[in-house]
Amino acid sequence: MRPIRLFAAAAALLTWLPAHAADIVIGLSADVTAIDPHYHNLTPNNAVATHLFDFLVARNEKSQLLPGLATEWKAIEPTVWEFRLRKGVRFSDGSEFTAADVVASIERVPKVPNSPSPFTAYTKQITKIDVVDPYTIRFRTAQPYPLMPSDMVQIAIVSKSAAGASTDDFNTGKAAIGTGPYKLVRYAKGDRIELVRNDNWWGGKTPWEKVTLRLVTNDAARVAALLSGDVQAIENVPTADVAKLKQDKRLALFRQTSDRLMYVHMDSNRDVTPTVTAKDGKPLATNPLKDPRVRKAMSMAINRPLIVERVMEGEAVPAGQLVPDFLFGATKNLKVEKHDPEGARKLLAEAGYPDGFALTLHATNNRYVNDAKIAQALAQMWTRIGLKTEVVAMPSATFFPQATELKFSVLQAGWSTGTGEASSSLKALLMTFNREKGFGTANRGRYSNGKVDALTEDALMTVDDVKREAYLQRATELAIGDTGLIPLHFQVSIWAARDGVGYTPRVDEQTLAHKFVPRK
Repeated sequence: MRPIRLFAAAAALLTWLPAHAADIVIGLSADVTAIDPHYHNLTPNNAVATHLFDFLVARNEKSQLLPGLATEWKAIEPTVWEFRLRKGVRFSDGSEFTAADVVASIERVPKVPNSPSPFTAYTKQITKIDVVDPYTIRFRTAQPYPLMPSDMVQIAIVSKSAAGASTDDFNTGKAAIGTGPYKLVRYAKGDRIELVRNDNWWGGKTPWEKVTLRLVTNDAARVAALLSGDVQAIENVPTADVAKLKQDKRLALFRQTSDRLMYVHMDSNRDVTPTVTAKDGKPLATNPLKDPRVRKAMSMAINRPLIVERVMEGEAVPAGQLVPDFLFGATKNLKVEKHDPEGARKLLAEAGYPDGFALTLHATNNRYVNDAKIAQALAQMWTRIGLKTEVVAMPSATFFPQATELKFSVLQAGWSTGTGEASSSLKALLMTFNREKGFGTANRGRYSNGKVDALTEDALMTVDDVKREAYLQRATELAIGDTGLIPLHFQVSIWAARDGVGYTPRVDEQTLAHKFVPRK
C-alpha cells in the first residue's frame, strides 16, 4: 500500500468522511508514562508530546529536517547558532509564542526531577542563550557543534508560564500549554489520552476534531479493537497477524523499516553485578561481563536471522551496528555477527568460564514488538553455550526506572536515534556516563571506552559532514568491536487502518494523529 500524503485543504478532506468520521480513535501499543514532554525521553511519550507541543525543528517521515517553530537557522559563527522564530504563533491559552518560551523550555530540561531518561543530552552543549529580539534567538556552545538543529527536534517548547510546573501539573492538564495541533482534554494513565483539535494551530486545521489515543498494550486486544471498529487505526501490528490483516479488504497496512535498534546492554562496569552468579547460585569472585570476551561470546551465540524469521515473522532486519544502512553514520565495515555457538564456547573458556555461569535477562513485555518473545529466544541461545539464563519480563513502567537505577546485569531494550544519525545512539547508549555533560544518559550497562568517547566528541564538534561521519563510523566500529552493547535487529514498523484512513509510515516510529488522513 503506497503511503498517502497529507493534503493541505482540510475542508476537502472532511468532505470524504462518513458521519462522525471527524473523530478518530487510535490504538497505541505502549504505555505513555507522562504528558510532561521533558520527563522521559521515550518514543511513546515523545509522540504524544508532538500532538500538544511543537519543536523549533521538525522531521518528516524520512527523518529529514523541516521548519517548525523556527523558520530558519544557521551557524553565524563556529560556536553560535541563530534561529529565526515563527511569528503569529499562539499557545493553547492564547498567549503569544516568543523567544522567552524557548529559553524557559531549554532551561527546564535539567530541572525535571526523577527523569528515567532525561533530555539533557540535547541541551548540555548550550553554554549561553542570547535573545536578540522576540523572534530571534542564539545558542552559544563551547565548541563548534553541528547537531544543534537536530537536537532541537528533541526539545518540546512549553509556555514560559508552565516552565516551573511539575510533571503532575502537565499530566492533569494544568500545565499542558503548547502550540501543537491538539489540546489535552484528559490523560487517564494506562488507559487513554483524549485530545481536541487546536483550530488556531499555525500548521492549519487537522482532519480530526477529536482524537482518542487508547493505550492497548495487549497485541490481541489491539487487533480485535481494529477489527471491531472500536479503533480506526493501530500501531505495531503484531507480526503474527500481518498476513491475516492483509486479506481484509476493509483494512490497509503501512510499513517502514525504522531506526529502532533492539539491543542488549550488559553491566561491563561493576566488579560485582546483581543478577549474575555461578550455576549453583553462589556469588562469583568477579563480574564476568567486564570481560569483552564474555560479551563477544554472548553476541556470537545469537542467531539473528532465526529471530527475525521465527520470532519477528520476517518483519525486522538483522543488525550489526547502531543505525540502519540508510542513515548517516552507518558503516560498511561492520556486518551482522555470525551465529557461532562453538566459537562462543571457546571464548568463554578463554575468559575462565568453561562451564559458563547463570544470569538473569530483564526485558519489557509491553514496549517493543515481540519483546518478551525475543528475550526468551536469547535465553535459549545463551543457555546452549553454557550461560544458564532466566528471563524476567515486566511492563515498561516498571522496567525503565529499575534499569535506570542499575538494578539489572543484562537487559534488553530498544533505541530510536531521534537525530536520524549514529550520534544519538553513541551519545546516549555508549559514551561514558557523565551527568554534567549529558553523555551516556541511557547507558544502563555503564560501558566506558575513552577512544569511543573521544571520537564521538570529535564528531559532535565537526561541522564538515564527511569528516563527522568518519568519526561516527570509527566510534561505532570500536564500540561494537568491544561489544559495548549487542545489536539484535531493526524493527519494521507496521500500522493498520480501516474505513478509508491512510497513513504515511515513519522511520522514527511515531504515531501522529494529524498524519492520518481520510482516503477516497
